[in-house]
Amino acid sequence: MGKNLKEAMKMLEHSQRRTEEENGKKLVSGDIPGPLQGSGQDMVSILQLVQNLMHGEEEEESQSPRIQNIGEQGHIALLGHSLGAYISTLDKEKLRKLTTRILSDTTLWLCRIFRYENGCAYFHEEEREGLAKICRLALHSCYEDFVVDGFNVLYNKKPVIYLSAAARPGLGQYLCNQLGLPFPCLCRVPCNTMFGSQHQMDVAFLEKLIKEDVERGKLPLLLVANAGTAAVGHTDKIGRLKELCEQYGIWLHVEGVNLATLALGYVSSSVLAATKCDSMTLTPGPWLGLPAVPAVTLYKHDDPALTLVAGLTSNKPADKLRALPLWLSLQYLGLDGIVERIKHACQLSQRLQESLKKVNHIKILVEDELSSPVVVFRFFQELPGSDPVPTAVPVPNMAPSTVGRERHSCDALNRWLGEQLKQLVPASGLTVMDLEVEGVCIRFSPLMTAAVLGTRGEDVDQLVACIQSKLPVLTCTLQLREEFKQEVTGTAGLLYVDDPNWPGIGVVRYEHANDDKNSLKLDPEGEKIHAGLLKKLHELESDLTFKMGPEYKSMKSCIYIGMASDDVDISELVETIAVTAREIEENSRLLENMTEVVRKGIQEAQVQLQKANEERLLEEGVLRQIPVVGSVLNWFSPVQASQKGRTFNLTAGSLESTEHTYVYKAQGAGVTPPQTPSGTRAKQRLPGQKPFKRSLRGSDALSETSSVSHVEDLEKLEHLSGVPEPDGLEPGGPEPHPGAPPPQEAELTGAFQNGAQRPEDDRPQVEEPESLR
Repeated sequence: MGKNLKEAMKMLEHSQRRTEEENGKKLVSGDIPGPLQGSGQDMVSILQLVQNLMHGEEEEESQSPRIQNIGEQGHIALLGHSLGAYISTLDKEKLRKLTTRILSDTTLWLCRIFRYENGCAYFHEEEREGLAKICRLALHSCYEDFVVDGFNVLYNKKPVIYLSAAARPGLGQYLCNQLGLPFPCLCRVPCNTMFGSQHQMDVAFLEKLIKEDVERGKLPLLLVANAGTAAVGHTDKIGRLKELCEQYGIWLHVEGVNLATLALGYVSSSVLAATKCDSMTLTPGPWLGLPAVPAVTLYKHDDPALTLVAGLTSNKPADKLRALPLWLSLQYLGLDGIVERIKHACQLSQRLQESLKKVNHIKILVEDELSSPVVVFRFFQELPGSDPVPTAVPVPNMAPSTVGRERHSCDALNRWLGEQLKQLVPASGLTVMDLEVEGVCIRFSPLMTAAVLGTRGEDVDQLVACIQSKLPVLTCTLQLREEFKQEVTGTAGLLYVDDPNWPGIGVVRYEHANDDKNSLKLDPEGEKIHAGLLKKLHELESDLTFKMGPEYKSMKSCIYIGMASDDVDISELVETIAVTAREIEENSRLLENMTEVVRKGIQEAQVQLQKANEERLLEEGVLRQIPVVGSVLNWFSPVQASQKGRTFNLTAGSLESTEHTYVYKAQGAGVTPPQTPSGTRAKQRLPGQKPFKRSLRGSDALSETSSVSHVEDLEKLEHLSGVPEPDGLEPGGPEPHPGAPPPQEAELTGAFQNGAQRPEDDRPQVEEPESLR
């Protein structure tokens, strides 16, 4: 069985799919796939079909692996499912003994590993299913007549389930749906606001809520605490919560990723207190890198009848066989292998945390710096007049709108940073999340991803290096945003669009002549102009990225400018956008009006040609129009008729006579077309310099009449001849000729020429005429 499974996995993990020609089978168009086509198929063909269904119709090889990288322990877990199906064919007595042994062994091992003595275990596929069964057990324990009367006993004394505000989303709704309870039975307990972590449950406020519910005649039923919240991995004060639950007779259930550290030698006191709770949910699959392994809920209860009614225990062998994959995997790994994987994940978190402390503009949201297996960080900027650490409280010197705009701006940058890091270091398993107080953050939780992705210490170092390489891009973009806004505001025809969710330099929209500034609806003419503008900007091949938006097409189009990796000349960028958009608008107007102009010109030409034909008839007379008489009359007295025609000038949009063309044998110049608008601050770029980059040399290094060749001569002269550059003209010196080069260039060029010709002839060189220069 193991051999067949290994061969099947090799076939499914193989990246290349054999074609129909390689298989030697050609499907007829009328064949029906599956068992309906007649004879059965062999295992290879069936697995090939499964592989095709898994990978779909992919034509290009994706960079990421198509299937999760499964190690030897993963194959053991997958073998458990096949072995469970095989074991289910045994006779009932052998099956009962074997399944009881597997269930008891797995329960004992998990309780010993995670320090939960004398507990029972419930294995389930859905991670939240165990908590739902625990709630049902608590209902049966608190309401004795619940089995007989059902929900009628809940009417007089309504149960209350307490959840933290930092609990995973949708947990309360799932419990109510599974238990058939109304939503008012849920009580959301807020987190700390003044003291302690802002992701920990407020114990004092919880006690106040419990007292109020008791006074109202309600029954506090169950409290769900977190040993590592789903967002940032913070742990509630479980010891204090356990005391409160014992005081009011409430069932305490704990869940969270930090429960994995119970297998280590050193455990923090807050997590260690979870061993005294009434129940806890473990997820050993992600922690140990085991695919298709069920979650486990450990609990303590003395009445087996109630656990059977609640669904935590079952007499069916198939339910007990759920533990078989975990039973095989735990034996394969051993205690040392389990501890090593969890310890390795915690070391990765500590390594990243220590490295990020040395990086500027990175804030770390860690509860316990010594033993936190989850690292949450974000990029931040120092606001003027505020503390370096960003808070949710508005700064007194700043308007609330400014604080909100800065908050959204930082969120957009962090979202961009997270997506970039996920692409650059896929083995890190990063997650981008939006927190209510801090905003958008990046989470590194190796306990949930390291065993599956194979994260190593080198991946953490690469992650830190990528963060450091992206920080200049973020800071440079932030510095250029305000300058970009001022330049766009001061440029005619451009409108600055304030979109704080865009992580780039900014957003700009060109306002054409027919643009309705008071309306935000879709503008077809503006859409066409911005599409052409985007195409022109892409043709410049600059380092900046341009995008046309927004995503929803009901709004006006804009140009979104991306992140800046270097010092960008904002003035040149804005001017290029304005000039290019204006040129596109004028060209589009010309094309739109050309059809109407040509139509009117043709009609006018027809009218004029008809008039000319009538004049010719009057001039020649009626006799010349008679066929025979006209020929004789023309032979005796020929008519000297001038060739007249019409030409249409597209530039001027007017009709002109062709008499000038036939007389002088040349076409007229017509009206000179208007010049294409150009920028007033157009600058020359050095060879290899990309658009919108600030020049490294000063502005006086290049004059209006100089060229790149002069700069090259300058550099050659500095390295070869060592002639010093003159400081400039003397104040009282004569002014140079407008067409002549500047004195510095003339002297240096002459010196360079003299130095090149002196080996052949030592005579003084005669000054060249000014025209040759």
